[in-house]
Amino acid sequence: MQLSSTRRGARLARLLAVQQLDDWGIPRDGRTASTVAAVVAEFAANAVTHGRTPGRDFALRLTLTPESVRVEVTDTRPDRLPPVPGRVPELPGPAEESGRGLLLVEALADRWGTGPRNPFTKTLWAEVDRPPRRG
Repeated sequence: MQLSSTRRGARLARLLAVQQLDDWGIPRDGRTASTVAAVVAEFAANAVTHGRTPGRDFALRLTLTPESVRVEVTDTRPDRLPPVPGRVPELPGPAEESGRGLLLVEALADRWGTGPRNPFTKTLWAEVDRPPRRG
């Protein structure tokens, strides 16, 4: 889905992601949903803050597999790539107002990465493993 590159759009991304997980039968109060919500919130906030081109939206895509939920957020600034997994800088100083989000993603997501989608956009993606089904 396309969302406006505003704080409101970022908030809506998180709410819509949690609703989609609920529609798929993933409990809102479970680990998977809370992790996906945190990852979507961070990626959407980054899209609005660092990946914004005035007048252009960002996109959110969720994909459900039996093993995981994949989150993709695509913004319009392929020239501004974040650090790669495993190379996210250490915690910023206590007075810093930003710089903690990708550390959170790195701690919560089972896999994540980033890269250009085409010459005009980039995508941040993360996968959150689902607990094994009891049978």
